Amino acid sequence: MSTAHDGWELQISEQQLTRLTRDMDEAHRETLPAMRAGAVDLAEEIRTAERTNLGRRRFLLGAGGVAAAMALAACSSSDKKSGSSASPSSSGAASGSGQHTGDLKVVALATALENQAVGAYQATLAAAKAGKLGTVPPAVATFVTTAMAQHADHAKAWNAVLTGAGKPAITNVPLSNQADVTAALGKATDVGAVAKLALQLEDQAAQTYLFATYNVTSPAGISTAATIAPVEAMHAAILHYVLGQYPVPDDFLPVDKAASTTLLTI
Repeated sequence: MSTAHDGWELQISEQQLTRLTRDMDEAHRETLPAMRAGAVDLAEEIRTAERTNLGRRRFLLGAGGVAAAMALAACSSSDKKSGSSASPSSSGAASGSGQHTGDLKVVALATALENQAVGAYQATLAAAKAGKLGTVPPAVATFVTTAMAQHADHAKAWNAVLTGAGKPAITNVPLSNQADVTAALGKATDVGAVAKLALQLEDQAAQTYLFATYNVTSPAGISTAATIAPVEAMHAAILHYVLGQYPVPDDFLPVDKAASTTLLTI
């Protein structure tokens, strides 16, 4: 059953969409305890790893300092004998490999993607309120509001990992494709156009989390990503229904639409 709204048609009934949104929210609430616990464990794993690496670096620097002193003494003795002066080395060790490295880079990407989704849904609600999307069915507005809140919960969990690891929280969208997303939202004139864009973002998020489950090294990171991915996939499935695209389940969720950490601009 489809319902027409100013030329655009909702491809399922509002009752069906309301029920799907309610099921989606229940699934999300069930995952919250595990998601938050996983985020706490991940932050602790990262802190432990950094302490271990710091201790190892200090040891290596200490050993290197002794070796450097011995080499300097040898060079000084040689210089005195030859009467020449030692030239400074031009091959200093590079420092500062970026604000986020290792698993933290994936955490930063996940946070940015969640913020991007929140912003997209916020823009959708604002456009609907301004009358730019025609008549918006109440059930659609409820879905948008619910999905937006869930993305905000996910972003909060990932930010807790960042701050727990001593990094600043990410409250903006440091992604190189953000301008394109904003422009596409600005051009949308009905709910269908917004739903297609939202589907792209939800597919990207779900597949990024799946990709993360076998590309991060932290068990807690894998657990957190695996907990969130099904909720993102539910968002995408409902949007398929809204657009009249029956979401035939994949035997395995693909990762061809997964975002890369190269999208990060921080």
